[in-house]
Amino acid sequence: MNIIAQINEKLDQIERTEGVRILHAVESGSRAWGFASPDSDYDVRFVYVRPKGDYLRLDQPRDVIEWQLDEVLDINGWDLKKALIQFAKGNATLFEWSGSPIVYRTTDEWAKIKDASKQYFSEKAAVYHYYGTANSTLQEYLQGDKVRYKKYFYALRPLLAAQYIEKYHTAPPVLFDDILKLALPEDLRQAIDELLEVKKRSTEGEEHQQMPVIKRFIESETVRLKEIADNLKDDHNRDLTVLNRIFLETIAE
Repeated sequence: MNIIAQINEKLDQIERTEGVRILHAVESGSRAWGFASPDSDYDVRFVYVRPKGDYLRLDQPRDVIEWQLDEVLDINGWDLKKALIQFAKGNATLFEWSGSPIVYRTTDEWAKIKDASKQYFSEKAAVYHYYGTANSTLQEYLQGDKVRYKKYFYALRPLLAAQYIEKYHTAPPVLFDDILKLALPEDLRQAIDELLEVKKRSTEGEEHQQMPVIKRFIESETVRLKEIADNLKDDHNRDLTVLNRIFLETIAE
């Protein structure tokens, strides 16, 4: 059985065992971004809905399902209500799940949710998210003489995603190649191309010498991005009318 069939079998098991209906299931992380290592695992993320009665219980079930975590598969999902609340908060991770180019299954209900979510994209929330991801990666993983090249991408991609938001004022594409269509300094672009080639041949844990061009960009861009995030206006959409309607329509199915 190939890996896609295994994933779909796991999703079927989740629906049967947990008594839920999966609305949308995708790949997240490096495979969705387009720079997986040969030994990268599969990060499967999904949004599910429970029977209507479960939302009226005093002892409501947990709003996450953590199904599997091993060397090959990392599978977990969020309840519909949790997902809609996070859309309202401008959760950048959820917008990435919604925009993933690798979709294992989806529904008409999710198409309506995805369309409505555009009203709740927050530039400020997203830029802060991408700043935080890049800065924590820089501080924790990119300080030594040798680094895992995978960690460069965990700083580069969020920084360039934030640049995309600056330019286009919308959620950035998930594929790294699409974000790379931004205008970049030639030395940085060449270094990223070299990095991608090495990454394709390297395992997750391999370490290599620092690439000064990339490290300098990450260091300077995180400083710039923090200032931008601090000065962006609060653009959260606090009118939940649309999301409330979608929630009621979906649990009524």
